[in-house]
Amino acid sequence: MKPASFPVVALAGGVGGAKLAEGLAQVIQPEDLTIIVNTGDDFEHLGLTICPDLDTVCYTLAGLANPATGWGRASETWQALETIGELGGPTWFRLGDRDLGLHLERTRRKRQGQPLSQITAHLCRAWNIGAAVLPMSDDSVPTWVYTTEGELPFQEYFVRRQCRPQVTGFRFGNVEQAHPAPGVVEALQRAKLVVICPSNPWVSIDPILAVPGIRETLPSACAVAVSPIIGGKAVKGPAAKMYAELGIQPSALAVAHHYGDLLAGFIVDKVDAEQAGEIQTSGRHVLVTDTLMTTAQDRARLAKEVIAFGSSFSR
Repeated sequence: MKPASFPVVALAGGVGGAKLAEGLAQVIQPEDLTIIVNTGDDFEHLGLTICPDLDTVCYTLAGLANPATGWGRASETWQALETIGELGGPTWFRLGDRDLGLHLERTRRKRQGQPLSQITAHLCRAWNIGAAVLPMSDDSVPTWVYTTEGELPFQEYFVRRQCRPQVTGFRFGNVEQAHPAPGVVEALQRAKLVVICPSNPWVSIDPILAVPGIRETLPSACAVAVSPIIGGKAVKGPAAKMYAELGIQPSALAVAHHYGDLLAGFIVDKVDAEQAGEIQTSGRHVLVTDTLMTTAQDRARLAKEVIAFGSSFSR
């Protein structure tokens, strides 16, 4: 039996975000947890609507994720992709057979006129996911990466080019006209704690915050973030590389500065304990703990510590 809890909102994207979201789901009553997920990396491929961050979060919460990669489905097969390759089609974005089933059904529903938030709610019910999982917007807000080799769609940069081009900046297409998905603003208004998961600040969290109405509604007095940078390196993904290429020394301190006055609290790993004092001088509460999540027990432990930390000073 999970303990009584209070409304918590998590902002998430990528594997790190999915892991902490799953930890929060272990220790919070389902009706009290809302997870707002980045959709800036969504794109169309092979005629299908692909939502990588939403899928990673949902697969993880449903216990379906590939434990070796953190993304994609467990016990996956690749026969469809092999056939595509044999016929000369694009295979650079690896879609397994089970994964393709989801993309086919999502695309079918979208063509019927269903919004992404409604489709996501349906698959959460099908997979017995108790927490509310919301896309940041039902509108398309694609992330574009400025590089020394030109402007690239996010998946072109991230997967096809394997993050090799040097980054110079980012933009979120159509964001000025986008609206928060139904339930997003209401969840933030109810929240007693907002947790920014250890996701890439530039391309997982910033797109969420860029949607008009989200950053303005987010209650900073009860917002905390977990650093995705440990010992100057990203646990997974290109966050540290992006910081360095933008002329910023990658560190937990740099992440805290990135979020600025959006936060009341910040959580760093023990290896970065020496940075806690400087973060505190900016007026934030700081928790130093073990933030690496290698097991389900790690995720639950960190989630409990995040909740206790936030509860110690939040509204």
